[in-house]
Amino acid sequence: MLDIRPNHTIYVNNLNEKVKKDELKKSLYAIFSQFGQILDIVALKTLKMRGQAFVIFKEIQSATNALRAMQGFPFYDKPMRIAYTKTDSDIIAKMKGTYKERGTKKKDEEKKKKKSKDSKTAAAVTAGTAAVAPPQPGVATAKGATVLPPRPNLFNQPPPGMGGGIVPEQPPNQILFLTNLPDETSEMMLSMLFTQFPGFKEVRLVPGRHDIAFVEFENEMQSAAAKDALQGFKITPTHSMKIAFAKK
Repeated sequence: MLDIRPNHTIYVNNLNEKVKKDELKKSLYAIFSQFGQILDIVALKTLKMRGQAFVIFKEIQSATNALRAMQGFPFYDKPMRIAYTKTDSDIIAKMKGTYKERGTKKKDEEKKKKKSKDSKTAAAVTAGTAAVAPPQPGVATAKGATVLPPRPNLFNQPPPGMGGGIVPEQPPNQILFLTNLPDETSEMMLSMLFTQFPGFKEVRLVPGRHDIAFVEFENEMQSAAAKDALQGFKITPTHSMKIAFAKK
């Protein structure tokens, strides 16, 4: 593994296989998006791919920081094992312009080309340009550069910046008050986010309210450090978490 060069994509394994796919992807997003913009997260529940995932960052430095910081991190009670992937993911290869079709799709296309070689030659004689394939819809070219359409994905990271609304500041407190949380927020998701910081004690959700929560630390200095580090953190692309000291 040591000879694999840094890559935009990190391979994460030793994941808890009992966690549902959607929850797994959201939780991975929650802990990894702090390191930089995430283009995609791939997690399959097939027999061969269980307990594994791929996290694709826009920048290699983000992937490097994530690998170093989260190696061995206890994720759903199992330490994560992280490595760079050996090759670029498709989405990165497309951005670089080095993407090539592979696998059965490529073989099928080659067979079709061989079968239609004679007919294409005849058509070229009579129609001139009949063998030229039309451009793909949604792909624009300018001065030889190919601009790929954006790939819609639940986990696309939006541009950095905090959402509107300012929580009135309270005097320092070892307990933090979180607002603007998404409906799918869970105690486990928030715990994984805050357990990185020294002094973390517990997360307390409010019954009947998914948009707010409390996080307790051992002292005010430790809670302040977590507050500053995660202020505006996007748990999902549409929810920028707001953190304030809880009222005493």
